[in-house]
Amino acid sequence: MQKSTSSVLLHRISFLLLWSLILLNSCKDDTKLVPPTEKNVYLKESTSLKTLTKDQVLQQAGSFGPLATAYVKNGVTVYKITYKTKNTDGAEITASGALILPAVSGPVSMISVQHGTIRDEASAPSNFQDDSEAASFGSLFGSMGYIIAYPDYIGYGASKDLPHPYEHRASLASASLDMLRAAKEFLKGQTEVKWDEKLYVAGYSEGGFATMSLQRKIEEEASSEFNLRASSCGAGAYDKTAFMKYIVNSPTEGTYNSLYLWVLLSYDRIYKLNKPASYYFSTEYAPLIAQNGINVNINKSFSTILNDSFKKALNDGTDKGFTDAIADNDVYNFKPKAPTQLYHGTKDPLVFYFNSVNAYNAMQKLGATNVTFIPVEGGTHSSSIITFLIGTLNFFTSTP
Repeated sequence: MQKSTSSVLLHRISFLLLWSLILLNSCKDDTKLVPPTEKNVYLKESTSLKTLTKDQVLQQAGSFGPLATAYVKNGVTVYKITYKTKNTDGAEITASGALILPAVSGPVSMISVQHGTIRDEASAPSNFQDDSEAASFGSLFGSMGYIIAYPDYIGYGASKDLPHPYEHRASLASASLDMLRAAKEFLKGQTEVKWDEKLYVAGYSEGGFATMSLQRKIEEEASSEFNLRASSCGAGAYDKTAFMKYIVNSPTEGTYNSLYLWVLLSYDRIYKLNKPASYYFSTEYAPLIAQNGINVNINKSFSTILNDSFKKALNDGTDKGFTDAIADNDVYNFKPKAPTQLYHGTKDPLVFYFNSVNAYNAMQKLGATNVTFIPVEGGTHSSSIITFLIGTLNFFTSTP
C-alpha cells in the first residue's frame, strides 16, 4: 500500500513538472513570435510620387540661375505622406506634405522647408507640380544631400477641403511640427536613406513666418524630439501688430489687397470674432468683399477701403478681440537657441522691411548672440529670393 501511494505521488510530481516545462517554453516561444513593435503615432500613409535623376534636378533648379545649379550633386525620390495633426479648432485632421529623399549612401541631415503663399491646390508640395516651389526649391536642396520635409499646411493636399489658416502662427507651427514627427516615423520604417538626426528649417514669405513659428515651437516644446541646428527665415511678417497698424494707417499697393484681406478674414474666422464685412470695410466695398472674399479685385490702398470706426478701434485698442488676435500671431519676441539668419529686401512693398528689423532688435534685446540679419539692399519681395536661397544653402552647409 505504501509502495502504491509513493508511485502515485511520484507520478503526480512528474506530471506537474512536465506541465511547468511546457508552460515555460510556451511563454518563451510567445516572446519570440510577438516582438514589441513601435506603432506610428503621426504617420498614416506614404506614396511614392516620382524619382528624379541628377540631370532632371538640374532642369528643375535652372530657374534659380547657374549659382544654384552648381550645388546639384545627386538625384532624389519624392514621396507624399499623410499624417495626423489638429485644425485651428483642436479637431484631429489628416494633413499631408512632400518628403524628398536624396540618392546617397551615407547619413544625411534633414531640412524642413515651409512654403510661401500659394493660391491654388496644384501648387501644394505634395502634388509636386513641375513649376511649384517644392519641385524647384525642394529638388535643389534634396540634390545637395538633404532629406527635405515640405508640409502642405492645413487647407492643401489631404486637407484641401478645409480653409487655409493664412498667416496663423499656431497652426502653421503645429502642422509643420507634426509633419516632422511623421517624417521621423517614415524614416525609421525604411532603409533607402539614413538620417543623422540633424534638423534645419527654412522658408520665405509666408514660409518665413511659418519657419520662425516652427523654430519657436520646437525650441520651447519639442527640443527633446529634434536636434535643431539652424534656421533661415526670409521676408516674413513676424511683427503682426506693427504690420496691421501700418497697412491700416499708411498707403499701400492695391495689388496686395487680397493677401491683406486674407489675413484679416482668417483671423476673424479662427478667433470667432464673427464680424460682418460692414464692420471692417466701408459701405462701398463691404458688399463686394462679403460676396467674393479674398478674390475681390480692389486696386486701392488697403487703408482706404476700411471703415474709419474700425481703424479707430484698432488704433486705440478698443477692439480688444481683433487686437488680441493680431498680437497672438506676433512670433518674433523670443531668444532663439539655434543659429538663426534673417533675410529681407529693404524695398519690399508687400511684407515690409521693418518686420525683420523689429525681430532682430527684439532678439538682440533678449540676449541672442546667434542671430544674423542680412538686409538685401534695394531688394523687393520677389527679387530678394535668390539672395535668400544662396545664403541659406551656404549657412546650412557651414553649420554642422
